[in-house]
Amino acid sequence: MDKSPDAFRTISEVADDLDVPQHVLRFWETRFNHIKPLKRGGGRRYYRPDDVDLLKGIRHLLYGEGYTIKGVQRILKAEGVRFVQGVGRGEQTLAELSPERDVTHPDEDVPVSEGLAPEENDIPLAPHGELSREALRGLQGVLEELYECDRVLTSLKSPGDAVTAE
Repeated sequence: MDKSPDAFRTISEVADDLDVPQHVLRFWETRFNHIKPLKRGGGRRYYRPDDVDLLKGIRHLLYGEGYTIKGVQRILKAEGVRFVQGVGRGEQTLAELSPERDVTHPDEDVPVSEGLAPEENDIPLAPHGELSREALRGLQGVLEELYECDRVLTSLKSPGDAVTAE
């Protein structure tokens, strides 16, 4: 049974629709303060149609266009939520970005090592000539997400947790 287009969606319905795991949607909520699902008792999330359109736009920019999280945050700041929702609905394209603000390549001037802890800055990278800027941006986004996942997992460990080999 299909729901009305105006009906609220659960996190599992949205995750299935976007073809991303539920934990990715929860992670995006921490990175994009514009995503505000209605939370009911027990913390169940219900996404409004506008929330789903925003998530579709974010997914397209991250996975379809190769933007990093910072890049999508810049687009949200420069163009607004309605623009990204329009991207999610297929009504807006990146060619329609404001001409006075070039966000088509938002991360070209951001070094891959920016924002990493000092000991992480020593990670050897392939010479710049071997990878395109787009590939570097994509890898930077993956690296940012991995560091965030590590941070979240580390914060969830309790002091009594021990890993044992069987």
